[in-house]
Amino acid sequence: MIKLIVIGKIRLILGAFLLFLLAHILKVSLIVPLFLLSLVVYLQFSLPNLRTKPYNLLNLSLLYVIIFVTSYAIIKQGWPVFCIPFCAIPMLAILLFNNTAIALLLTFASALSVGNIAGNNLLGLLFLISGIFSCLLAKDARRRSVIIRSGLLVGLLQASALFLIERLSVQHAQDYIILVLNGIVSAMIVTAVLPIFEYLFSTVTNISLLELADFNSPLLQRMIIEAPGTYHHSLIVGNLSDAACKAIGAHELLARIGAYYHDIGKLAKPDYFSENQPQNENRHDDLAPGMSKLIIMNHVKEGVELANKYRLNPAIIEFIQQHHGSSLVYFFYRRALENAEVNQEVKEEGFRYPGPKPNTKETAIVLLADSVEAAARCLKDPNPQKIEELVHKIINNKFIDGQLDECDLTLKDIEKISTVFIRILTGIYHGRTTYPEKSDN
Repeated sequence: MIKLIVIGKIRLILGAFLLFLLAHILKVSLIVPLFLLSLVVYLQFSLPNLRTKPYNLLNLSLLYVIIFVTSYAIIKQGWPVFCIPFCAIPMLAILLFNNTAIALLLTFASALSVGNIAGNNLLGLLFLISGIFSCLLAKDARRRSVIIRSGLLVGLLQASALFLIERLSVQHAQDYIILVLNGIVSAMIVTAVLPIFEYLFSTVTNISLLELADFNSPLLQRMIIEAPGTYHHSLIVGNLSDAACKAIGAHELLARIGAYYHDIGKLAKPDYFSENQPQNENRHDDLAPGMSKLIIMNHVKEGVELANKYRLNPAIIEFIQQHHGSSLVYFFYRRALENAEVNQEVKEEGFRYPGPKPNTKETAIVLLADSVEAAARCLKDPNPQKIEELVHKIINNKFIDGQLDECDLTLKDIEKISTVFIRILTGIYHGRTTYPEKSDN
């Protein structure tokens, strides 16, 4: 730990030295590297798990360097400063990181730097205003048309802001036209390069998630045909996860799509999973517990392989890897204990999934939703009281077993999740009135 802290400080010192050296070479005011250095320190202390997030410092630095170099090149070439596609960076930041605070911090840093390079503080103010509105307009965008519309609105806003800054001057009409076009071009750049940055940052945007939600996608089509029970189970888990995420303020669309794909590994041997088996027929009856355990546990590994084959985003693959954590395959563990010979040791570790445990709220919610849905489906004569007891029991067991140790769910979050699960499962498995058949007389 001490070694990591020392390395972090050395990197910070080297980074600061390079910032000041670059500022000296480019003849940029020292206020820029000082501000950037303060920003880095703030992020390091306020976000201790920064390296595990899609908005880690390397990714933020890349976006900053892109706008810095682009602005420097445009200004040195003698082009109008209003040609700088500034709003592309705030839009990319809010779409890729899904964090308003991070996107706004990057906007502040970029606007300060661009204004300093151009030697025009009003330009920095103009871009700061348009950048803030870019973040707000593009936030939670689920269609590319929303990004283009945001670009048009930002372009009009930039022109209006310049009109007011110049005190209602109309001497430079071409500047207003350039700024309107600037917003539209920035939005077009974002739509073009967004898939590239999703790949580089190993993250996924709402736009790509909705593309994955298309039930005509090859993997979902295979599930519908080859494993209809698993497909139906995944839909319900998706609904549970979506509602639970909304209740605690997590990313509901990511959880829903992750739930759709979390069990694709069952496509390798669909008939060995209860939801795809005919009634009163179980292929595991003729297998040893150890073999059954391998088949059941391997669906995680086979799911990851299948996801890589179909080039699913790493953010979706995390749901496949983590939706069981290191849970115990309890049914076959108990069967192995019952079938064990005298003095034969059956180790619990051999019947646990390899993990990793869920490390985000979304993957943890899918783990819980997967467990409660599977258990509720097996209830005989389900009623609200039985469902409530079942949900609390399963979630408590997962908590006690340590499956939620690596995510940042609070006890208050877990209580809200339980309430949502109970409400939805009660609605799905509620009793139905038996109506008398119509008499022929």
